[in-house]
Amino acid sequence: MLEWLTMSLLIGAAALSEAQYAPTWESLDARPLPAWYDEAKIGIFIHWGVFSVPSFGSEWFWQDWQGSKDPAYVEFMEKNYRPGFTYQDFAAMFTAEFYNPVDWADIFNASGAKYVVLISKHHEGYTNWPSKVSWNWNSMDVGPKRDLVGELAEAIRANHSLIHFGLYHSLYEWYNPLYLKDRNNSFQTNYFIETKTMPELIELVNSYKPEVIWSDGDWEAQDWYWNSTLFLQWLFNDSPVKDTVVVNDRWGIDIPCNHGSYYTCTDRYNPGTLQPHKWENAMTLDLQSWGYRRNAAAVDYMTIEQLLETLASTISCGGNLLVNIGPTHDGMIPAIMEERLRQMGEWLSINGEAIYASTPWAVQNDTLTPGVWFTSSGGAVYGIVLHWPQDDLLTLASVSSTASTSITMLADSLQEVLKFQEGSQGLAISLPPKSAVSSQWAWVLKMEGVNPVASRSHGSLARRFDTLAVPRRFESLTVPRRHRLDGLATP
Repeated sequence: MLEWLTMSLLIGAAALSEAQYAPTWESLDARPLPAWYDEAKIGIFIHWGVFSVPSFGSEWFWQDWQGSKDPAYVEFMEKNYRPGFTYQDFAAMFTAEFYNPVDWADIFNASGAKYVVLISKHHEGYTNWPSKVSWNWNSMDVGPKRDLVGELAEAIRANHSLIHFGLYHSLYEWYNPLYLKDRNNSFQTNYFIETKTMPELIELVNSYKPEVIWSDGDWEAQDWYWNSTLFLQWLFNDSPVKDTVVVNDRWGIDIPCNHGSYYTCTDRYNPGTLQPHKWENAMTLDLQSWGYRRNAAAVDYMTIEQLLETLASTISCGGNLLVNIGPTHDGMIPAIMEERLRQMGEWLSINGEAIYASTPWAVQNDTLTPGVWFTSSGGAVYGIVLHWPQDDLLTLASVSSTASTSITMLADSLQEVLKFQEGSQGLAISLPPKSAVSSQWAWVLKMEGVNPVASRSHGSLARRFDTLAVPRRFESLTVPRRHRLDGLATP
């Protein structure tokens, strides 16, 4: 209650001092996006909590087991745990004995990510820090007996200061009695907000100074119940991170994809077209879960080729990519997830100038050759080529040359200027010998002095292309499990 009263006083003081931002979406949306976020492009999402102990199904284990009573979860518990075992009993088994935040920070740095978003509290209500309003249901009182949030924040800032630290926080909790009371009262009371959610958010901001607040668990109530605009007014006007913090769009019914520093809209949001507002594709390496699954097969994980395809399409259309991993209950990042992160970092170390601080080009993907996505930076246009062409000859219908055109490949060890020729179907570019190329999976052409092409005629088929052309879909990335706004099997 003290934290909430403190916030009320802060909000009142801000109002009296004619604060820059008012507690309205119109005012809050007028705040410019801090430049670092758009320039960063790549982040790491970390789903870690008590759900990492059963590590079966997904991070929605508690709800699937005792809420919807999914037969697969009920059977799993009956076969593997004693009668009367409760979800709370898992907390003591959340040991984190191998958790080394410095090692984690090193892996994130090697991945090429520029920001990290750690779960501070998921829908189960367990907090990964010693919360003052989560007695005996936090990482200091039960389980690791450590401040998991604080240790990672310190490790990142001490060892890799160019990585921005952020936190995920669920507004609601499945089985918190105060939340259930408010819901039963049609959200006309705010016991849960005053004593739990708002004190937690203020405590997180003041204690750990996150530069990303990834809100979630909002979909059952309107933003006025969550007091979203009041919190954001304080965050943007008076908090210790007021100049650098960014927030997503999950702050109440009808808020996602409409309000926030950047939009996430739905899980794994990847529209494939240029968007008018900054957005983020929060996606998972495990195609079926955000949390770690012990029974996941190798085919359940994205290949590096799929990851780079997702990265290219996301960045080309103006988004950021938030790559999710799920550590184990003992604090290890699974080897296959670490491998994907390091592979992504290897690729970015060669081709990063096409990604970091880039902007969308006039067109996003080529109209003739599938799997070619464009970005721009510093006057150059970059073509991210996902599939090496036969005969080492790549034809682009969406690019035309000029008298000053120069084309090179970033991964070409010789950095030779490539030969090209205008043809009936487009600009034909002769690629270097593949043996001279260091990048293994996707290749980036740096094109200077080129122009976009609005349309070309390809034989009997004329295809019009503009900045909102819809690219081919990615059936290979379809997730067979239900998903809704963050939730119903989500972050």
